[in-house]
Amino acid sequence: MIIAIDGPSGAGKSTLGKMLAKKLGLLYLDTGAMYRAVALAATSSGTAFEDQSAVAKIAEMAKIELLGEPDDLHVLLNGDDVSAEIRSFEIAQAASVVSTNSDVRKTMVRHQREIGNAAPNGCVLEGRDIGSIVFPDADIKFFLTAKPEARARRRYEEDKAKGRVTTYEQTLSEINERDQRDVSRADSPLTIAEDAVVIDTSELDLTEVFDAMLAKISDRRVSASVNRN
Repeated sequence: MIIAIDGPSGAGKSTLGKMLAKKLGLLYLDTGAMYRAVALAATSSGTAFEDQSAVAKIAEMAKIELLGEPDDLHVLLNGDDVSAEIRSFEIAQAASVVSTNSDVRKTMVRHQREIGNAAPNGCVLEGRDIGSIVFPDADIKFFLTAKPEARARRRYEEDKAKGRVTTYEQTLSEINERDQRDVSRADSPLTIAEDAVVIDTSELDLTEVFDAMLAKISDRRVSASVNRN
């Protein structure tokens, strides 16, 4: 089973994706971590993001592995564990820029398909273009969204807990800027697949969203079983 989860930054994709993968015994693939790894590789080599061909070459040559359980995922870049480094604010911002590079996206999409198709029991993938580009024939697609203010509030609280000095207003501005880049990029912009289940998480807690997603997955499995028979 392939489960695609798309949506803007701060909508809860990562947390819920991990929860679903753990509950259903599926591989969890954080596609955003792959773009962060490319951004880290480019930054470490001193490559300017404006040099798109050079960044694309880095993405092509990089060996990116995601190992471990959903809630203890380790990201390896050319054999080195970079799980902590890619979670910095600077690399997160850089990944947002790197992800607009069409050649980088082509490379990452190819890798994501290979990983998803090779997963013995199936895979939960979350990102911006999973249901629309990476796996358009996914068994079920979710699009998680929320008002920018709600997403900014969550992200601000997360950052504050991690010790990052910021303000709610700054976080909201960053969320809005990220949204603009995601929906306006030429290649694979953030979009809602026609057959996606849309869930607005603005006023819902994680348990409510998780239960709603599980119910939709159960319905889809029953429907698929009936169709096969």
